[in-house]
Amino acid sequence: MAKTGFIARGWLFACVLALAACAGDMPEAQLRQQFDAMQAAVEAGKAGDFIDGVSPDFAGEEGMDRAALHNMIRAHALMNARIGATTGPLEVKVDGENAEIAFNVLLTSSSGRLLPNQAGTYRVTTAWRREGGDWRVYHARWERGQ
Repeated sequence: MAKTGFIARGWLFACVLALAACAGDMPEAQLRQQFDAMQAAVEAGKAGDFIDGVSPDFAGEEGMDRAALHNMIRAHALMNARIGATTGPLEVKVDGENAEIAFNVLLTSSSGRLLPNQAGTYRVTTAWRREGGDWRVYHARWERGQ
């Protein structure tokens, strides 16, 4: 009986450790899920679904704000141009209620009219924070790849 109790306590302790480890990964998993949903929305031309993941006070390169980002995605969707965004591995760093996701992305388009000078490879770094329990991107910077 004592041996069975020892085994049961050991198993319970192992389960608690496993749950603690999973809880530690939860923010990263949530960020990756939000990122994937936003990427799918862009590729499907669903600007509203994409912008739901963007903070109201978003700031990007060259003074781009949330409204400008939304308008750009909507314009591409209205032109019926398919935007392809192929990302490399995500580098996710979580620090409490803030996070950073960095990645390389290859932007492509099905339309020659769609910003041909902007198609290509970029290095993107995004800053995220929890807002109302959800992860939202509030800053982004990007550099054209070589």
